[in-house]
Amino acid sequence: MKAVVFHGPACGVSVEDVAVRDPGPGEVRVAIRAAGLCHSDQSVINGTIPYPVPVVLGHEGAGLVEAVGPGVTSVKEGDAVILSTLAHCGRCAACEGGKPTACRNAPNPKDTTPFAIKGAPAYQFANASAFAELTLVREQSAIPVDPRVPFDRAALIGCGIMTGVGAVLNRARVEAGSSMAVFGVGGIGLNCVQGGVLAGAAPIIAVDVNPQKLELARRFGATHLVDASRDDALAAVRDLTGGGAEYTFECVGNLAVIRQALDALAPGGTLTVVGVPRIGSTIELVVHSLYNNKAILGCRYGAARPRRDFPMLADLYLAGRLRIDELITDRYPLDDFDRALHDLEDGRLARGVFQLGGGGH
Repeated sequence: MKAVVFHGPACGVSVEDVAVRDPGPGEVRVAIRAAGLCHSDQSVINGTIPYPVPVVLGHEGAGLVEAVGPGVTSVKEGDAVILSTLAHCGRCAACEGGKPTACRNAPNPKDTTPFAIKGAPAYQFANASAFAELTLVREQSAIPVDPRVPFDRAALIGCGIMTGVGAVLNRARVEAGSSMAVFGVGGIGLNCVQGGVLAGAAPIIAVDVNPQKLELARRFGATHLVDASRDDALAAVRDLTGGGAEYTFECVGNLAVIRQALDALAPGGTLTVVGVPRIGSTIELVVHSLYNNKAILGCRYGAARPRRDFPMLADLYLAGRLRIDELITDRYPLDDFDRALHDLEDGRLARGVFQLGGGGH
């Protein structure tokens, strides 16, 4: 089958023939129909996220169950599924308590090699490896979805939408009528914006340096736009909220922007860091600045509960309450990976989607 493989900085990325093994106990093989290109994939390529190589990239995907291993009960051949990157065990106290992102018993995806290239093992990325015609995942990572949701829309639920909407609803738990500001309105930030709409937040302030992204944020429900390339973003947020926002979301992974989002809080406000800086990055802050009950939250995968949240997000889409169609900036065949990556690096994409085997439906 065809897959996108990263061989390390010296060799780069290539689309090549890869073999995938049959599913073992508790495993599911999925024929991918659509996969979204995310900054996390770019982060592996540029070294922000260290990963063993060779690795089959991609983690935001949807498709059809092609085969199941012994003991699999939640899906069957032919089911439409969304891939979840969350490798939770489903049995520990965290999982049973509705906090699977806190599971400590899951296997390390960096130890998983379900693929082979010319007979040599290749790693799986983020429990998914969605940039492939076939992939192999654990049962917990194959989440059934209403087949009325087209695959290219369903795929985006599995990362960008879950991360952004989940940051607002699950992690920060924004209350109706609260003020919020989103710093960085790419794919994740746009979903924080529409998470704010679902929560009933007002105002919802979008901050970015890209005017096109800001206009898209308006379509997703932002009530105010701040072009940080021209205006003082901190002063603008304070002015629009009467002194500071009750909730801010940093969706860039930039240390200066994290600090700015912290400074934009009102007393009692909460910053949720959704962006992913380079591993090992540190930030200095004046501890006394937290004295007025300010809080800083980390956020892994939108604090997702995939078997609950993915179907809920699909239902919201089908009801016209969640925008997914507008997220897709462009579609590509898998062979055009380099062009899609270039478009992502140039800031052209909210989401670029690879279509495999009729991925739109």
